[in-house]
Amino acid sequence: VVSTQSTGDLETLRLFARVIPEYCRNIDEKEVSENVFQLIFAFDEIVALGYRESVNLAQIKTFTEMDSHDEKVYQAVRQTQEREAKEEMKKKAKELQRQRMEAQRAGKTPYSTGIGNSTSNSGPVTPSQPTEMPLPAPTPVQSSRPKPVGKGMKLGRKNADIDTFVDSIRKDGGVVKDSKKIAVTEPVRPSDVIASTSPLHLRQEEKILASIHREGDVDQFEVRGLLCLHVTDQDLATVQINVDNSDERQIQIQTHPNIDKRGFQETGVVAMKQAGRPFPLNTDVGVLKWRFQSDDSEDLPLIINCWPSETSQGCDVNIEYELQDHRLELFNVLVSIPVSTQGGSLNVSQCDGSYEHSHGVLEWSLPLVDKTNSNGTLEFSAPGTADSFYPVNVDFNMKKPFCDMKIRGVMISGTEKSVPFTSECSVITEQYTVE
Repeated sequence: VVSTQSTGDLETLRLFARVIPEYCRNIDEKEVSENVFQLIFAFDEIVALGYRESVNLAQIKTFTEMDSHDEKVYQAVRQTQEREAKEEMKKKAKELQRQRMEAQRAGKTPYSTGIGNSTSNSGPVTPSQPTEMPLPAPTPVQSSRPKPVGKGMKLGRKNADIDTFVDSIRKDGGVVKDSKKIAVTEPVRPSDVIASTSPLHLRQEEKILASIHREGDVDQFEVRGLLCLHVTDQDLATVQINVDNSDERQIQIQTHPNIDKRGFQETGVVAMKQAGRPFPLNTDVGVLKWRFQSDDSEDLPLIINCWPSETSQGCDVNIEYELQDHRLELFNVLVSIPVSTQGGSLNVSQCDGSYEHSHGVLEWSLPLVDKTNSNGTLEFSAPGTADSFYPVNVDFNMKKPFCDMKIRGVMISGTEKSVPFTSECSVITEQYTVE
């Protein structure tokens, strides 16, 4: 520790001594060896480049826990998306088979002339097997996820092209149908193409979590951000990224242990601690994380007000959304309300946007919410009590970060030479619930 004050050295040593029991139940060699990486990360928060950081024990725990928690969340979301995508493909295959069988019953099947007067049992059995085999395993579609699953479901609801799909399956064994699905879903994930062709690619990701009480109080609101670097050219592996934090809110920022934290705090430059050390090639490297927390409803991007009024026939429900910050643009907004039709029926009297009711859920959809339609309403009546219309779940995505973290440029480390790069930004809601 670089210091000229013995008092500061003692305080630093005391903080080290307090950190160790947080990760080791017994202070012995075996316990320390098992938790060596957690201790290294914690020590890195205390001392950087030989200088003591102004942190306390609670802040150290917060910073280190944020890192591990974010990794777990990312892995859980990825696994969930993969499972949902597989289930969706199975449903698509079954639905397509059902539509083809209905077309055959309606007299559209080409197999009747070849079989003659055979029964309906023997007719479709022989030809249906070769055309059905390719459908459950369209592997190229699974590799182009995670996010196009929801849009695939919406396309599956349209019946205008069913005959075309059936004809394609008869002729090509499902190949044409699969290629159409790929053509629809691929534009949703341009990052796969960009990252593979660009020698230097930057990706900003943010995940929004919100738990809001029906009376308007905020139980939890959190935004977690991550900046990733992907380099494929060895000549560009020693770069530094200029990041501008223009957000006036209290945002917690954490750099990777190999990044020069003090340099970032003073100049906003993300660079390696060891000058000249290259970034790993052909892999996504998380170099910067940030987190914003608040319990103030004014910080929420979207307010949802639900007003159920009980009547003798059930409930009259009025739901309203309001965009707080008119600079934001929310895409693919989906508000899901639990609505059961047992003992009555659903009657929608007003809807800004579109809606669909299936499997006990009323889905209110808006392709874009911005300053031009910063508020809107949905009014309906349905059987049930006031409590039966909660929780209300909200889903949306954004193309610009919620936290004002901007990438100003990229340069070769130690020089003033600018480097061309590509970038993208993805903001999604991990959980946004009104209970």
